[in-house]
Amino acid sequence: MRVSLFVIPGLAAVAFAQPADLVLRHGKIVTMNAAKPVVEALAVRGDRITAMGAESDAQAWIGPQTKVIDLHGMLAIPGFIEGHGHFTGLGEFRMGLDLREAQTWDDIVAQVGRAAKNAKPGEWIIGRGWHQSKWKHAPESNVEGFPLHESLDKVSPDNPVLLTHASGHAAFVNGRAMQAAGITRETKDPQGGEILKDKSGAPTGLLRERAQGLVDKAYADWENKRTPAEAERYRNRVFQTAIDECLSKGITTFEDAGSPLSTVDALKRMAENHELRMRIWMMLRAPNEVLAPKLAQYRMIGVGGGFLTVRAIKRQIDGALGSRGAWLLEPYADKPDSSGLNTEDPADIYKTAEMAIAHGYQLCVHAIGDRANREVLNIYEETFKVHPELDDLRWRIEHAQHLNPADIPRFTKLGVIAAMQGIHCTSDAPYVLARLGPNRAEEGAYVWQKLMKSGAIVGNGTDAPVEDVSPLASYYASVSRKLKDGTRFYPDQRMTREEALRSYTWNNAYAAFEEKEKGSLEVGKLADITVLSRDIMTIPEDDILSTDVIYTIVGGKVAFQK
Repeated sequence: MRVSLFVIPGLAAVAFAQPADLVLRHGKIVTMNAAKPVVEALAVRGDRITAMGAESDAQAWIGPQTKVIDLHGMLAIPGFIEGHGHFTGLGEFRMGLDLREAQTWDDIVAQVGRAAKNAKPGEWIIGRGWHQSKWKHAPESNVEGFPLHESLDKVSPDNPVLLTHASGHAAFVNGRAMQAAGITRETKDPQGGEILKDKSGAPTGLLRERAQGLVDKAYADWENKRTPAEAERYRNRVFQTAIDECLSKGITTFEDAGSPLSTVDALKRMAENHELRMRIWMMLRAPNEVLAPKLAQYRMIGVGGGFLTVRAIKRQIDGALGSRGAWLLEPYADKPDSSGLNTEDPADIYKTAEMAIAHGYQLCVHAIGDRANREVLNIYEETFKVHPELDDLRWRIEHAQHLNPADIPRFTKLGVIAAMQGIHCTSDAPYVLARLGPNRAEEGAYVWQKLMKSGAIVGNGTDAPVEDVSPLASYYASVSRKLKDGTRFYPDQRMTREEALRSYTWNNAYAAFEEKEKGSLEVGKLADITVLSRDIMTIPEDDILSTDVIYTIVGGKVAFQK
């Protein structure tokens, strides 16, 4: 057997006594490794990269059983890492009504009506993705621009309807769903939530933030009537649906932004049985009293050969801007009587911080408004002062969308990751100015460059199913900040193409303590690779959205091929 010796500057020499299992050749391979930023060929043995170099080196790595992928000049990059999404939410979204493209409330009513005709009496009708700010006009009968539940009652009198806002921070329900949840004009707002009512005091059907929990419980009670076998089949279908979509869009790792212990249990079984086809990194989402006795048991790194990691806890201090639930330092420009909602007690989040320190977990807190971000940074700073011996915690703020200028340098000072979503900028921009006014929007809305220039690590993602899980769409938003009408939202904050790709690969790996295993293509790292039809680093900007994912490779195996 011939032995080849290959050397990359800055890396150790690698001897090959056996052929590779997989070779990619005749391409442009962007590595995100400064020592060798671009190569033409790459070899994999097992689930690791074993060689990288010029096209002329590739033949030495190939044996009779080697799978060879001729890239024909296409672009290969480190596998996309979804930096913040909702794994089961993505699968469930694809199995319900997709309301993202609805242009009017009437469109949604029509969708619900069609679903009701095919539903069994009492079966819940579930949908997600509507956004009142994106409709052509407000419903004829409305409160604050939101419709009244009677319009749904007419088309679905026998079926409860639960339609989640695109942001996930509000929901609209019909009368049957409110009946199941026991919501009446006498029902008081839960802490951190609001039941929107008309002038007479009757609930309209709109539930903000934690008020959604009233109907979520009723829906869960209905779901729990399934037999264990039915529940398992449904859960597996949710998982496989989410995995299929992620792989088709080039995602090799999904950072899940908060799931209950039961979801972790199910995914752990799949990982141990080698049934996961992509990698999942998870944040636990449960009350402190539930987590406290379980944290030592549930912390796990690389189960099933590196396919499942659980090492973070998720909390949520405010809501979303679109539903006016983001917690602001000053009132909303378009609703001066409100500064948003504080959805979880900061004192309780501080207790979570101490639990995270004690058990070696990262803490990841959802914060969108500038008041919310300041409160979270304060919690982190207080915690870090008590534990000065710990200097690499990589705690995260999920979203970090709207910041007061005074808080921007605190991310770097405290070593806090800004886990952001490029696509939110262009998706939200049409109503950001209305909510914040131009001064606050320019100073602190989606200020990627201001954060990066201060030294902060900025991740990227989609918050799926809030947005399409497509990394290419979020990458495009990150480098263009271009809206549908062709205007650009504060273009000085755009990322360069290299910055945007790094935010979706190495930065996300770093934000999960996984940069030694993934996030760049280097000898010894996991062979997680995405192959694209076009070179997104050089093609005209508007061609990025028409780029296709051709291969998604996870651990050296082709998990998706177009």
